Amino acid sequence: MKAAVIESVGRAVVTEVPDPTPGPREVVVEVAACGLCGTDLHILQGEFAPKLPIVPGHEFAGEVVGVGTQVTEVAVGDRVAVDPSLYCHECRYCRTGHNNLCERWAAIGVTTAGGAARYAVAPVANCVKLPEHVRTEDAALIEPLSCAVRGYDVLRSRLGAHVLIYGSGTMGLMMLELAKRTGAASVDVVDVNPERLRTARRLGVTASATGADELERPQGWDVVVDATGNAAAIQDGLGRVAKAGTFLQFGVADYATRVTIDPYRIYNQEITITGSMAVLHSFERAAELFANGVLDPDVFISDRLPLERYPEALEQFAAGIGRKIVIVP
Repeated sequence: MKAAVIESVGRAVVTEVPDPTPGPREVVVEVAACGLCGTDLHILQGEFAPKLPIVPGHEFAGEVVGVGTQVTEVAVGDRVAVDPSLYCHECRYCRTGHNNLCERWAAIGVTTAGGAARYAVAPVANCVKLPEHVRTEDAALIEPLSCAVRGYDVLRSRLGAHVLIYGSGTMGLMMLELAKRTGAASVDVVDVNPERLRTARRLGVTASATGADELERPQGWDVVVDATGNAAAIQDGLGRVAKAGTFLQFGVADYATRVTIDPYRIYNQEITITGSMAVLHSFERAAELFANGVLDPDVFISDRLPLERYPEALEQFAAGIGRKIVIVP
């Protein structure tokens, strides 16, 4: 079958790879759509994936075309979205409910072959059936939405919070949509990309700007979310948190990214700094939210490109052109 392969640092190709075979508790999914994510760029840069080459793609959905000998939960012909998370269920973190921090953490499309291919293998436990009214080619959005749901689990937001989000790419926009639905009094967005800011305004931000100085909240925001991973944005955001507020590091930064903090201010103003790592008990809830229309796929997905253009799609994504780019094998 054809698949995208990140062969080495900085090099992605489309080539032939062997067709996958399911294990006893696995299924083979014919991929309908696979989203690109910042994680894919990190893999291309030589980060995250423990070894190369790898077939990337951890945001995908499709139709079950093969099942293992012990699979009873789904059948050939079922349409599913796939949670890429793979846990050992044995380490200290798994045993204490922090599976996303598993000492042997792995993921489809990061440590094992993913969905940027015609077919992909997944444990049946990771598959969530799609209701009839959800288009399979849109359901690749469920995985990033599940990360955003996890982010709001970490935040434990109170009603009436004033929220500032750095970045209006896919993840920033998802955090915007969830902020509106978790009772935020206001949601402001900062981004240097004018096209993405236009999309944020289309979705109903309270205010948007290219810099937080343009926004009128000198006392700061109750919740500040970085959805960029950019050092300058993170540094600026840390200084915008109101007293008793929370800063959420949601965007994935490069390993080398560094910022400075003011320990006395954190102590004196009771500021919380926290992070949100991938998916944790949030995939099924994201699937239900998606089925209930929390996101408009036609707004979030800007490009649907054939598998043959995967290297080009990575370049476009890295350049910040468009919103969610989806590969259609």
